[in-house]
Order: sequence, then C-alpha cells, then structure tokens
Amino acid sequence: MKKLVALVSMLLCAGLMFAQTSSLSEPNPENVGRDSAMQALREISVDKFEREGSWNVHISADYGTIAGRLFQGSPAMKDPLEGDDPADDTQVYGVRVDFFRRGVNSFYITSGRPLPVEGTTKIISMWVCGRNQSHDMWVLVQDYFGHNFELYMGNLGFSGWKKLTAVVPASPDGEHGIVQSSAYYGDKPGLKIIGFRVDCNPMQARGSYYMYLDDLRVVTDLYDLENRDEDDMNDNW
Repeated sequence: MKKLVALVSMLLCAGLMFAQTSSLSEPNPENVGRDSAMQALREISVDKFEREGSWNVHISADYGTIAGRLFQGSPAMKDPLEGDDPADDTQVYGVRVDFFRRGVNSFYITSGRPLPVEGTTKIISMWVCGRNQSHDMWVLVQDYFGHNFELYMGNLGFSGWKKLTAVVPASPDGEHGIVQSSAYYGDKPGLKIIGFRVDCNPMQARGSYYMYLDDLRVVTDLYDLENRDEDDMNDNW
C-alpha cells in the first residue's frame, strides 16, 4: 500500500500533459489529488487482453491497413496483482500497421465496449512494446457526463516492454475538466476507458509497424464507496 501511495504522489508531482476534445483551458496540475488526506487507493485490473475479439483496430484507408490479434506472452517485469492467477494472464494484444506512405496520420485501438472504472480514477497504466518508433500514444476516456477526453501516455521510442502511465487530473470545480462524480446526478462515481490513439511520427510512418499491449490497470480512489454507511440509501432509482 505504501508503494502504491508513493507511486501516485510521484506521478502527480511530476506534471502531466493533458488534452481534450472540449474547448476547455488546461486544469491546474496542482489540483490533481489535492484531497489525498481522505483516499482509499486501490490498484485494479481493467483488462488483461485475454479475450479474442474484445478489441478493435482502425486506420484511415488512405493511410494504410491495420490488423490486431492475440499472442502468447507477457512482460517479464510485470508485477501481478494480489490474488491474480498467472495461468489467467498468458496473452498480449498485437497490432500491425502497414503504411502506404509517410505522412501525418493516426490509428486507433478501441475496446468492443467502454470499460467502466468504479471510484475516482487517479492513474491509468498499461504495458506497451513500442518497437523504438517515436510515435505518441494517448488513452481515450469518457467522464461521468459522457464527455470525451484524451490523456497523454507517452512516446513509443523505446525497445522492449515499458509501463506507460497517464495521470487523470481532478476537475477544479465539479463542472469543468474530467468530472468523475456529481451529487446532482447519482452517487456512483467513475469514468470509462474507450481505447487508445497512436499519433504517428510522419518521418517514421512507413513500411510495417508492430506494437504489443498488455495489462491495462488503474489506480482508483474507492473512499466514498468503501466508507458508505450500510443503512444509507442508494441514489440510483
């Protein structure tokens, strides 16, 4: 638990790059996790990329072709979550892109259905094998009100496996930015992970490109859910 809190504190203090589809100014990074005195942080698994057909890939037909499939394997440096059975985590998701020509383009890796996360998400992480090509990766999320946002995960200019992370900034006022809960519209906080976008380096978007994904996790704050009185009513009717 101490390691988990230390990881969250380190990432929150390191700063973040934040972009979104709405026309809002960037939230102040100092607001991220400012309520840390009352948190119940838990690291949970969202998807281990073990189910065939649960992820889709897409690229514009003008730029190239793309395919995705499961492969046997796993990052050697990955730490299993407490209670996980290694026999249930034996595959990774591979993506192959064949570019028609160099240029400014992107491709998408999306879940067959949005992946809901309970609580207030602080960090999104995933193991990625980037094949040392300097493309940029973003995670696509949907907040409590169904607004779409994108969070920067990192550059893929590395060899082998690497754990990429994105910090989810707190809404400054409960109305702007990524809102994960609202006292006016129910009592169950959370957001949804839609998928990922890779923005290609135009000088390296040529030939064939391979990348692999595994173990999508989040660090989420379950304080409100775990500390709710047993006799309290649920505002979900």
